[in-house]
Amino acid sequence: MTTDRTTDTSSLDAHWMPFTANRQFKQAPRMLARAEGMHYWTPEGRQVLDGVAGLWCVNAGHARPRIVQAIAQQAATLDYAPPFQMGHPQAFELAEELVKLTPPGLDRVFFTNSGSESVETALKMALAYHRVRGEGSRTRLIGRERGYHGVNFGGISVGGIVGNRKLFGTLLAGVDHLRHTHDPARNAFSFGQPAHGAELADDLERLCALHDPSTIAAVIVEPVAGSTGVLLPPVGYLQRLREICDRHGILLIFDEVITGFGRTGQPFAAQTFGVTPDLMTVAKGLSNGCVPMGAVLAKREIHDAFMHGPEQLIEFPHGYTYSAHPLACAAALATLQTYEEENLLTRASELHDYFGQALHSLRDLPLVVDVRHIGLVGGIELTPIPDAPAKRAFNVFLDCWEQGVLIRTTGDTIALSPPLIIEKSHIDRIVDTLAGALRRAA
Repeated sequence: MTTDRTTDTSSLDAHWMPFTANRQFKQAPRMLARAEGMHYWTPEGRQVLDGVAGLWCVNAGHARPRIVQAIAQQAATLDYAPPFQMGHPQAFELAEELVKLTPPGLDRVFFTNSGSESVETALKMALAYHRVRGEGSRTRLIGRERGYHGVNFGGISVGGIVGNRKLFGTLLAGVDHLRHTHDPARNAFSFGQPAHGAELADDLERLCALHDPSTIAAVIVEPVAGSTGVLLPPVGYLQRLREICDRHGILLIFDEVITGFGRTGQPFAAQTFGVTPDLMTVAKGLSNGCVPMGAVLAKREIHDAFMHGPEQLIEFPHGYTYSAHPLACAAALATLQTYEEENLLTRASELHDYFGQALHSLRDLPLVVDVRHIGLVGGIELTPIPDAPAKRAFNVFLDCWEQGVLIRTTGDTIALSPPLIIEKSHIDRIVDTLAGALRRAA
């Protein structure tokens, strides 16, 4: 068994942790030492049920043998290959396998290393696409309030989570935001998609009138807004947004970094909701979280718009040193094979009702003001402590951790996104643990 080497808290000082209350953590560290299947283990050997797939990413469960072996074999065969003006077979194979899963038309793949990089890439693609087509006036980008699109400057500019933006100045110019879709007055405790709010997509028409649609390059939204608290699109909302974008020649980008690879019951949320974007960003579940990797899926006509001019010149001057890294490609190929062999990309649709009923069993407990879910992603919104935002949910998070269940919180919402290999008994354990923690927090 791995021993605990962190009893001396001074050994934690050098690491400035991301998206973490560093001072609180280092007073009482929560350390993970190994993982397998649905569980983590602490250095002391305590088992913890993973209710969030690591960080929305370990969709096939932890330490899957096929993926582990693929990474090891690839590291021993081709550890790195330059992606600029060179290639390796696994990158092309992975792209071909990916487009077999995507909605028709999204059949060109540009590899990145994270969701944040995928978003930056998609935004640049949108701007450059209009430029090469002779519509260089289209420079404006539209995001949505409460949206999360990673942490790079483009992503936080089109994103709409105030806490992620307020420290970093004016961000990108030429960005505006749609209203968010959270409407608890009409939609609280909806089972699946909320019925009310499709008309909120018409806010794009307001922005078109304000800015002139010929200046707008793209709209980017999450089909299900995850990091802001699991906000589902109202019935008809995404369809209406697609119609408005088509009417005005605006590209529609879906950020599927969280929803991609089976989270909503289909390979992608675009298929779950029946709306195909022009560009789609993915990461997380692409490689099961084992090796950092992301991608942008583009419609062929967007790709082809760049394929002009002298053949020796670079058509799209963008990319990363580790784009299509051999180890990431090996991990992703093995991940996709695992998904296919175990029918994991549609498993969330099979468990949608059971998972939803389990979550909605919490609705009458103290503090619970809303429950939201689709597929195998859920949010439980809590009454905040006055003058102490996010503390209520964080206290529940700590309680569940002590009880051996890992959940995630965002603000005062508890978010769940367990690995797709989850069994009903695991769902029961997560919800029972949550119920106890909520009663103790009241």
